[in-house]
Amino acid sequence: MNQPTQPKPPPGDGTVRPAAPSGGGLPGTADVVIIGAGIVGSSLVKHLAEAGWRNMVLLDQGPLPDPGGSTGHASNFIFPVDHQRHVTALTVESMNQFRDLGTLTTCGGIEVARNDAGHNELRRRLASAKSWGVDAELIDPRRIGELAPLIDTSLLTGGFHTPSAAVVDPLAAGELMRQTAFDADALHVFPDTEVTGLLTEPAARGGPARIAGVRTGVGDIATDTVVIACGVWSPKIGAMAGAALPLTPAVHQMINLGPIPGFEASGVEIDTPIIRDMTAKMYERQRWDELQIGSYAHRAILHEAESLARVGTAAWSPTQLPLSEADFSEPLEHARQLFPMLREPGLERTLAIDGLLSLTPDGGALLGPTPEVEGLWSAAAVWIREAPAVGKYLAQWMSDGSAEVDLHADDIARFHPSQRTRSYVRARAEEGFPKTYGIVHPREQFLSARGLRRSPIHGRHIDNGAEFFEAAGWERPQWFASNADLLAEFGDAVPQRTHEWDARWHSPISVAEHLCLRERGVMIDLSAFAQFDVAGPGAMDFLQSLAMAQVDRPVGRVIYTPLLDPRGGFRSDLTLVRLGIGHYRVITGATDAGRDIAWLRSHLPTDGSVHLADLTAATATIGLWGPRARDVLASVSANDVSDAAFGFGSAAHITVRDIPVLAVRISYVGELGWELHTDVDQGMRLWDVIADAGRPFGVRPAGIGVYGGSARLEKGYRLMGAELSADYNPVEAGLALPRVKDAGFVGKPAYLRAREAEPVTVLCTLGMDAPVAGEGPARYPSGSEPILTLEGEAITDAGGRRSFVTSAGDGPSVGRYLLMAYLPPEQAREGNHLLVEYLAEHHRVTVLSAGRTPVFDPENQRMRT
Repeated sequence: MNQPTQPKPPPGDGTVRPAAPSGGGLPGTADVVIIGAGIVGSSLVKHLAEAGWRNMVLLDQGPLPDPGGSTGHASNFIFPVDHQRHVTALTVESMNQFRDLGTLTTCGGIEVARNDAGHNELRRRLASAKSWGVDAELIDPRRIGELAPLIDTSLLTGGFHTPSAAVVDPLAAGELMRQTAFDADALHVFPDTEVTGLLTEPAARGGPARIAGVRTGVGDIATDTVVIACGVWSPKIGAMAGAALPLTPAVHQMINLGPIPGFEASGVEIDTPIIRDMTAKMYERQRWDELQIGSYAHRAILHEAESLARVGTAAWSPTQLPLSEADFSEPLEHARQLFPMLREPGLERTLAIDGLLSLTPDGGALLGPTPEVEGLWSAAAVWIREAPAVGKYLAQWMSDGSAEVDLHADDIARFHPSQRTRSYVRARAEEGFPKTYGIVHPREQFLSARGLRRSPIHGRHIDNGAEFFEAAGWERPQWFASNADLLAEFGDAVPQRTHEWDARWHSPISVAEHLCLRERGVMIDLSAFAQFDVAGPGAMDFLQSLAMAQVDRPVGRVIYTPLLDPRGGFRSDLTLVRLGIGHYRVITGATDAGRDIAWLRSHLPTDGSVHLADLTAATATIGLWGPRARDVLASVSANDVSDAAFGFGSAAHITVRDIPVLAVRISYVGELGWELHTDVDQGMRLWDVIADAGRPFGVRPAGIGVYGGSARLEKGYRLMGAELSADYNPVEAGLALPRVKDAGFVGKPAYLRAREAEPVTVLCTLGMDAPVAGEGPARYPSGSEPILTLEGEAITDAGGRRSFVTSAGDGPSVGRYLLMAYLPPEQAREGNHLLVEYLAEHHRVTVLSAGRTPVFDPENQRMRT
């Protein structure tokens, strides 16, 4: 059967009756319009209503209760563990909400492996489960057979069992969620209503536009807030206002076969564990008396949002297309291997579809205010497993300015405009689709759509044999093959990683570059830094209202400061340089650029007293650090760069040969040196001048692996998105300042409360202990692994947060492999011995530093003299 048919309904009538749509015509105005009545939009209206929102309008082109999107056809199971902490948090919260609604059935789940590589992945998943606090276990084939007797366990090496895995009824849940908003007299729902346009007007703060209303086939609604929550149609709707939502519809294949002997007698939708065959990139699950088989093993089959059929014109729904039989032949054979009864005659297909889901360039969701249009929010590319939680936390974000769970990894503003183009999205989606169920190394790089953004020094890096890693579209050298001779120079100080998994996407050359930094010096291309100018008579007051640190500093001073969200968690982590009375330069990391400028822009005063300009593409930056850095700079500049004239934490305009440079004496690597900023057309010349001058002093180019990895870790510097997130506050991160400035700023009340309370966790630096005899070679965790007591027990702080590795990397100057982790005060003691679990093995670690004191040069003398 090639055409899809309606799956069998459950015995009896257990459906939830839909809440009646609103009567009458469209209201002329609304406080918010949500486009899309699937599980995401329905969850959002529930939580907005509970937050006090009223006069909400929910629109969908399809009927209710099933409007025709992925909510109605997705295989509605939930496995709770993901390698990303925030995704697991969203999933667990969603499961709790589904349970409270009575729409969750717990059946357990087993992820199985057919080979050593797959089994290694299951070990990683166990570590993630322990880090995020989810009950799970590794089981052998015998135990798999006991839990799932229909499987041929002779094919398997083992399994990862999560007893809390479950299936849900998202359509019933959506009805109940909408009913909550109805009961609060907060919601009008209009199914079968097509959105034909989004209305905009000039933005008050100088942006390109802001939302003014929604146009439908039956009238317009004036509103200043719109949320796009319509899944695969989201790019089409966003484009109506000029917003690019980087998403493409992609096929996920699914069939139902039955009746299956043994399932018929159960009388329930599911009472056997869900199976994820990770090696074959498939899943199988009971659905009443049938077996549902889904595959991510086929080629990427991508569609266009603009080309999808309208609801009511397709054979079933626009997101359920006829199965591409040729693409499913091999997956079906894999399913028959694992479930031998599928080879028996008499089984019928009751469902066979190419089901459409939303795929983004990095596989994450698209949440938050769109960068292009004020008042236009995205709630797209959200899976059923995350949807209720997304509704809750997006409602918090819309109501309070932040959410209690850190959503920065899903913030739509993370994508540079070049990453929101159709060609980029499709290229990354095509490469990323097999990774949906694939084994992805934490350091693995995408290979498609590369070279979007290049430093002006890129050609020199090619000459030096750079290995490029990507960040926000930037090609950044991670290490240089031209430095291979340093391996012989530093010899045994450079450890060799003997395990293939540990050696992936890593080179010992990076360690040698680090040692060159500490002994002589290196130069690092930092042109991927995002740089913004904030200028005007209101510039100081504007930044004062956002920055935790005091920004009323003398001209020429460098100011390091976090920006907090209203709950007191980290929103940004950046550097300010005061260039004039009403002029500041803001410098932040490449991966944070989009989010940071969006945050600044959203808080600009409306009186025109502050101007914000993005200078990233106009600026080249070179870092020069190391014991010989002053010698190098002094040899090519007539300016006085002595410590007396150019102290740490200061900035000045100097000339390097004939190149105008803004020199900023600051260090993220713990060594004497400067960031040297110049116009982009001078970037190559500046690099050449510094390289020529540095050669007699033994200064080499080095990759970002030294800057953001080993040198940072030796100094205990925190990284946004790793140690710094909305889930932790400055007191816990060791970044509380001696004094709190008088001026108010976002997050100040929460920051004051955190200062007054005893910290429940402390950020620490730990070192891996050398293996003892019989333990095998040294191993190298990469982050997110659980930190345990010596008895192997999980460590949890008073706020219920597990201890896990936030960052990990080489520490060549201290002779230890270093980890950073938050620990409760009773564990945050120097010399305390603990364990880290890595790939199901325990390795001994020691707390080297608790708080901000670095393990290398603890007095910070090297960078201050």
